[in-house]
Amino acid sequence: MKPDFSAWGHAAASRHRAVPARDASGRLWLLADRDADALLLQSVEHQTGTAVLWQRCSAEEVDGWLAASERDFRALDGVAEAPAEGGAGDTTAELSVAQMAAKASPAVRLLDAVIYDALKDSASDIHFENHARGVEVRLRIDGVLLSLRNIEGAALAEQIVSRLKVMAELDIGERRLPQDGRFKLRVNGREIDFRLSIIPSAFGEDAVVRVLDRAVIEQQAGALTLAALGFDAELRQAILAVASRPHGMLLVTGPTGSGKTTTLYAAITETCSGREKVITIEDPVEYQLPGVVQIPVNEKKGLTFARGLRAILRHDPDRVMVGEIRDTETAQIAVQAALTGHLVFSSVHANNAFDVLGRFMHMGLDLYNVVAALEGVLAQRLLRQVCSQCAVAVQATAQEQLLIGAGPSQLRAGVGCAHCRGTGYRGRRAVAELLLFDDSLRDLVAARAPMSQIKAVARERGMQSLRTAALAAVRQGWTTFEELERVTVDA
Repeated sequence: MKPDFSAWGHAAASRHRAVPARDASGRLWLLADRDADALLLQSVEHQTGTAVLWQRCSAEEVDGWLAASERDFRALDGVAEAPAEGGAGDTTAELSVAQMAAKASPAVRLLDAVIYDALKDSASDIHFENHARGVEVRLRIDGVLLSLRNIEGAALAEQIVSRLKVMAELDIGERRLPQDGRFKLRVNGREIDFRLSIIPSAFGEDAVVRVLDRAVIEQQAGALTLAALGFDAELRQAILAVASRPHGMLLVTGPTGSGKTTTLYAAITETCSGREKVITIEDPVEYQLPGVVQIPVNEKKGLTFARGLRAILRHDPDRVMVGEIRDTETAQIAVQAALTGHLVFSSVHANNAFDVLGRFMHMGLDLYNVVAALEGVLAQRLLRQVCSQCAVAVQATAQEQLLIGAGPSQLRAGVGCAHCRGTGYRGRRAVAELLLFDDSLRDLVAARAPMSQIKAVARERGMQSLRTAALAAVRQGWTTFEELERVTVDA
């Protein structure tokens, strides 16, 4: 017999621990690890409109069938869009298919199913966007938003947001101001952190949930290297040379979600010999690095980046990582630490390596101290990779050929398949530009030379721009012109 969950849904099967299956003649059976349940048989016959037989089997067989099916189904497919009733319910601590089926509130079941499907698809963010008739759910996968489902019903949409507020311990009654919070769920025996942002909109309140699944990255900890992230050999060597210096500052810049923290982790992991004291302060700690003391920011308790950094410097560190430089105070302390014999790693939000200098100027820092501390600024982006399962060779248009120039190239594109969810892309890799500081470049910056002059000097010394790095990736065939134009600009 072959399991057939199209006849009776996976959620119900998990709840009752009875697997629907069909024999060679097409008859429907329920396979369970107990004696026949007349009431359950009657209920399934009523739902399916056909006679149902019962067969007893082992608990291991039932678990195996349910586990195999769970890998292939989407939780939302088993959630009925029944009219919402009651309140948002209690905070969910454990997320599983069986528990989803047991939830009484449609809003709770829908939200649990959305989160479950987002985790299956390795989404980094879940967007709940209200409209006049309900809410659209979209997932950010590999940096791009994809629609998951449109849920009808304004009341149901409101209850989903209320449920999120309860989980993050926010004010349910406040609907006019933005709110931020966090919550945790246990899925398949592991804890997953979520950050929640809610803002008022024209049709209610929109919510975005950031997924922080540490286990996914921790499973790849053995491959946490700059090479695994996609950096070429020459760039890796330059980054590691900076990351191995006894003092100074290495900054990584780029937009949210461009892999800045992961790059810093890789640089620290590859250069840490075990003889140095390494301390980080992060918001949040994304995953644990062996041999590294990691401190999570807690602004509610007064532990900010600046306050934590001061405490770290009294703790005899050799290397310090500051998750993000957001304000003048943190920037000043980080620069001072780099000038007093520490090696400082941090990230800054800027569009490219040169814009970081403008950020520090805007913060009011002394440029002489900044450039004296800086050893290198790495600006990076993540480009989606062509799906390996459906990639085909393509020809460049005349305009594209002008961009990539003469020389060998192996252009490819994905046509779309189940492996890549029809997008033609699966996974991402990093491209970057690295601005290295020497005495002459420091003199130019300290003298407030025009940025065009600073860029020209850096290019003369071999600095490769983000755009050039992305073009090289297109030539190699692991990404496309579409990604090149989406992520980089011609500067």
